[in-house]
Formats: sequence, structure tokens, C-alpha cells
Amino acid sequence: MSLAHPSSSSSATPQKRLAPVALFVYDRPHHAQRTVEALRANDLASLSDLFVFSDGAKGGADSERVQQVRRYIHTIEGFRSVSIVERESNWGVDRSVIGGVTRLCEEFGFAINLEDDLLTSPDFLTFMNDALRHYETQAGIFSVSGFNFGLEPPAQGGHDAFLFYRVSSWGWGTWKDRWDKVDWRVSDYENFRGSPEQQSRFSRGGEDLPRMLELRMRGKLESWDIVWEYTHFRHNALGALPVHSRVFNFGNDGSGIHKRQGALKQSPLASELKTAFVFPPAGGVEAHFMAELLPQFRASPGKKIARYLYDKVR
Repeated sequence: MSLAHPSSSSSATPQKRLAPVALFVYDRPHHAQRTVEALRANDLASLSDLFVFSDGAKGGADSERVQQVRRYIHTIEGFRSVSIVERESNWGVDRSVIGGVTRLCEEFGFAINLEDDLLTSPDFLTFMNDALRHYETQAGIFSVSGFNFGLEPPAQGGHDAFLFYRVSSWGWGTWKDRWDKVDWRVSDYENFRGSPEQQSRFSRGGEDLPRMLELRMRGKLESWDIVWEYTHFRHNALGALPVHSRVFNFGNDGSGIHKRQGALKQSPLASELKTAFVFPPAGGVEAHFMAELLPQFRASPGKKIARYLYDKVR
């Protein structure tokens, strides 16, 4: 049920229009509040339309926590507008995110998306909107994100972002024409599964990606974002990430629905706040970033053996 809707803007020009912001919440009121407070401190918050998608409770103890979240989100101020969508039933993370992003892309043509455990720097919305405008007509870029996997920036560099095979779902954005290309059934999976060459190319973003996709296809992993990763690969597309992170995930405390085994490497939020950003041209991936990031997604020999034995008995 949608409880509010933003008014139209007469002052924003088509060139300077800001992307709507989707926030997905469930049953963590304190996490949601921290996320909103950081987002509200952004330079562009008062000019941005915020859409809060509140998933319905599964039942039991979840119900009261969901109601706590809903009482809080009805108090949110500091944005150009706040629209609240309360699901009457439990959609789950996958359906909730896919449905919310699809709605905003259909209505606005693009969207910035956050879950309820992300701290953002005050220039996060500036970075994201600048990146979305910069790459809007670059068909080879499918997404932008404010998170950078704990990258150690090069000593010399003139850009505020870099391009990479792996993309991030922690504070990210995309455009309708790219989002429309997702095949959520992954109808060509059997062909991919039988092709070592394709699996090798998909692994350019990390050795764990083919296995995550396999688990998704076997119904062992609820992860919309691995299909989004695969969509980038299938269309030979890249994502744009910041050299200095504009997002920090504080939700690896056991409270979330999905808990990654071994938290992703993170770096502190960018200390230098900027009002304009310089982006690299759409093209290939720089060797420095490959060498810096790929080791953290490489499984040890022991873990590979454990995975093999696990698969044999499943």
C-alpha cells in the first residue's frame, strides 16, 4: 500500500534532475534509523525524493519489529518528499528489491537503491547522481555504486571512480534500459554451466561468482544481486565504483536476513567531501584495480576442497 507520493518538480531541469532514492526496510528499526540519519545528512537530501519500501512480517516476533520500523519511517523528514510503500504480506528480499527498483525505473527512468544497514557519506547522493548522469548514454556501463570493496587507492590517480567486472549492491543505482535486460530465470544457465570458457570470464569479477549463481539456480541462495552480476557479464558490461568509498555496511551483526560468510573488506567512508567528481571513460578495467580486489574473492585450497565435498553429499 502506497501512503504518499511526491509532488512534481517545476524547478529541476532534465539535465539536473535527481534520481529517486529507494530504501528497503524490514524489521530492524535501529538500523533503519541510522541509515536514514546518514542519508538525511547528504548535501542533496532535501532535493531528493525518498521511497521507503517496508516488507510485511513473516509472523511471530517479526511482527512487532516490523511495526516499530513502520512507526519510525512515518516520522522521516528532511527530503524533498517521502513516499512509503507498506507490503501487506512478506515479499522477501528478492521480490521486494526487484519490485521496488522496477517501479522507480518505470516511473523515473533511473534509481538509487539502499538497504537498511548502510551508512553513507554526505556526498554519496552527489557522487551517485553525477555518475548516473555521466554514464547514462554509455551502454557498456550497467550500474554505479558508492561502495568499493575496501580498495586501496593508487598513489597517483586523477579519477574519482573506476570500472570493474564485479558490481556492488551496497548503495547502487541503475537505469531502466539496463534493468530491463535482466532475465531473472537465467534461461541460458545450462549453456553457461556447460561452458568452462564462460565461467572463466564470469570469474573475472571473483572466483565465487559462478558458484553463487549455481546456488541461486539450485534454490539454495536467495540473491537477486548474483543475477544482476550475471546480467553485467552476459552483456559485456561493467559497473562504476568509487575510488574512495561513499558507503559503509554496519549490518554484519547477525541481525539481517542474509549473512555473508566472512564480511567483505571495507574501508572507512571518504573523509574528503566533494561537490563534483571526475569519472573515467567507459572502456576496460585497469590492472591496478584487478590486482587489488580479486584476491579477496579467491578461495583457499582448503575451502575449495570443503566446497567439493559439500557438493558431493548434497
